[in-house]
This record gives sequence, structure tokens and C-alpha cells, in this order.
Amino acid sequence: MSVIVVPADTPALRAQAFALRHAVFVEEQHVPVELERDEHDDGAFHAVALEDGRCVATGRLVRQPGGVGRVGRMAVERAARRRGIGEQILAALEARAIADGLAEIELHAQCYVEAFYARAGYRRAGEPFEEAGIAHVVMRKPLAR
Repeated sequence: MSVIVVPADTPALRAQAFALRHAVFVEEQHVPVELERDEHDDGAFHAVALEDGRCVATGRLVRQPGGVGRVGRMAVERAARRRGIGEQILAALEARAIADGLAEIELHAQCYVEAFYARAGYRRAGEPFEEAGIAHVVMRKPLAR
């Protein structure tokens, strides 16, 4: 089965991305439903990984002031984990950030996946903190222009 990563630029693809996020964050991780969707979703760039036409991973990029992009809402379906699909989503978000002229990406990594982001060149920028009841750490990566 091949996986392709594409922008979630249609209502149907966005709906699949949001459904996957709900499954991962609300159902698996018990994030309060009112925190999962936010005011940044409408203006964000969303990427989805499709396997046989079905969304198995997603992530978003939000443009922030000062040439910084924030990656977030990275979610991979349980059965699709540890297959490199998260890396593909992250690469697509980074490529978009570079195309948009951003200088840096910042993200709030759940502590248990800090090593995933470190392998992609992100570095910790502070001490762990709690967000939505889950331990996180701020990580940053400068982008080559």
C-alpha cells in the first residue's frame, strides 16, 4: 500500500483530517473535545497522508509573527505508526514553511515523542510543561532558505 502526502485543500480532506485528530487526541489521549479544534484551523495549512484514499496521518502549519511557523496537531492513526508516515507529514509542513519564506518552526512536542522531532533536527527550547493534561516541551528548528 502506498502513501501519498497532499495538502488538505478540500472540505472532504479537511473532514478526514479532523476526524483522525478527534480519534487520536480526544478518544486515545483524552484531550477535552473543546480544546482539539481551535481558531487557527481555518487559516492553517493542513497536510494529510492518504493510504488507499483514506487519511492515516495529518498535521498543520500556522504562520506566526516574526517569520515563525508553528507545527501542530500531528496525528498518525494507530495502525500506521512507526512506518515513517509522521516524518512524511513533517517534511511536507517544513517544505510549505520554506516556500512561505518562514525562518523557523516551533512546536509543542508531547514529551514521549521528543526523540521523533530531535531526529528531524528540532532542539528543545525550555523545560517540560503541561498542555491539555499532557506533558509537552517547546522545540524549534531553523529553516534553510
